[in-house]
Amino acid sequence: MVPITQIADRLGIPDDLLEPYGRYTAKLGLDLFDKFPKRRGKLILITAITPTTSGEGKTVTTIGLTQGLVKRGYSAIAALREPSLGPVFGQKGGATGGGQASLEPVDKINLHFNGDFHAITSAHNLLAALIDSHLHFGNELGLDQKEILWPRAMDMNDRALRQMATGLGGRSNGPARETGFVITAASEIMAILALAESRADLRRRLGDIVVGFTYVGTPVRAADLNAVGPMMVLLNDALMPNLVQTTEGAPAIVHCGPFANIAHGTSSILAQRMGLHLADYVVNETGFAADLGAEKFFDIVMPMSGHVPAVAVVIVTLKALRAQGGASNGTGPVERGFPNLQRHLENLQRWGVPAVVALNRFPSDTEDDLERVRAHCLSLGAEAALSEGYARGGDGMTELADKVVAAANASNPKNVKPLYSDSDSLQKKITEVATKVYGAAGVSFKPAAGTRLQQFETLGYGTLPVCVAKTQYSFSDDAKVMGAPTGWTLSITDATLSAGAGFVVAIAGSMMLMPGLGKTPQAHKLNATDKGVIVGMDY
Repeated sequence: MVPITQIADRLGIPDDLLEPYGRYTAKLGLDLFDKFPKRRGKLILITAITPTTSGEGKTVTTIGLTQGLVKRGYSAIAALREPSLGPVFGQKGGATGGGQASLEPVDKINLHFNGDFHAITSAHNLLAALIDSHLHFGNELGLDQKEILWPRAMDMNDRALRQMATGLGGRSNGPARETGFVITAASEIMAILALAESRADLRRRLGDIVVGFTYVGTPVRAADLNAVGPMMVLLNDALMPNLVQTTEGAPAIVHCGPFANIAHGTSSILAQRMGLHLADYVVNETGFAADLGAEKFFDIVMPMSGHVPAVAVVIVTLKALRAQGGASNGTGPVERGFPNLQRHLENLQRWGVPAVVALNRFPSDTEDDLERVRAHCLSLGAEAALSEGYARGGDGMTELADKVVAAANASNPKNVKPLYSDSDSLQKKITEVATKVYGAAGVSFKPAAGTRLQQFETLGYGTLPVCVAKTQYSFSDDAKVMGAPTGWTLSITDATLSAGAGFVVAIAGSMMLMPGLGKTPQAHKLNATDKGVIVGMDY
């Protein structure tokens, strides 16, 4: 690693726009746009086919491709989300890549990175505390306790906190009511921070948060509780994106961490925009497969930000293809997973963006299998190249970089459009996503969901985009259904309003907003030596 000031110098960032956090990370001041007022770069969107539980290497590919572009002489920046402690100690592990395509310093980024998640969690729980305090001191606004939408948040997987009662033990402990926790990545404040374009925009969005409804059905907002000012204080530094470096010293801007299965799933608008003003190419990772992270980018983030991808990179592994073909043991013909790959490529074509396939190579992969996948991609009109960033760093990504640059230069941003229009009803928007992206025959709206969606439209929120919370392991709402299923019905069981973030969340199936730990979580392999060295994060 080199001091972060050297990374900033290479980008032309002066010291007065850099706020170092130690030697190797720093926050970037929002005044950066005054010094770099013009957009110069193109956005490369990273996505994947439907993943296995261990993931298909989007972070590795994002970092490796950035390094490959630098090897080819381009100015490139990776834009990535911050890791959540939930996966770090849960099933998947850290979110800093691995091998020769990692972010550094690994432990600092995976754990409490510059305090951003702490600030978001604190702001979220401050608002929850202000709600209960308002109820305790007379409830002047007439907030209906049964219609309070705002939970509490914690950045750790803990299934026991999904549903709970608070205020037990008498009046002095506040009003007794049912509530629960969401993981911080699912907090609306996380989404707001990721979508805010300025401090003024952050202030407006925080004020627009709807925490619940009165007895007569009127929305109660965070601004009504005088919560905006103190939340702005807590989020003051967290709004600034973080500058770090990759294994090979390429720059990366890492900011915010919404999951793509329960939120909109990409780095902050500010992180992307800073990259677009500083470099030729910004390689921006989106969560899980193209039916989740990419869909939400095209239908939520892109219309809000104006950031139009020039090309999408679709990560494919032989393991994922076999899994989508029904092989649970990692064996079997890769061809059985081709329908899943084809649907993802067709979806990207529907949005109007060209796609390049990145074949993320593992040591056990055979040349014959890789060639069959490459040939199938070409038959579908998509170029494909090996992705070997884990083993070889930027040198293993130059062929992919060349194909991505060629596709980006040939693309027309005017062809890239969202799936639905603002004027469509909320139910129609959900149906469009379900039938055109997921391949469902239709949508079943359970009574609770239908009632909520109608309520949101009556209150004037019908023009908002929809964010479907759905399993990442299938096109359907059943994680066990592989491939590219047809003839099934998406079940929407509930809906919540994220008015500050600017979207409506539709919950599909039994999707949870607070994960639980598995029987053998990553936590069991992590430790710190007596010298203070973190062990177990060698991804």
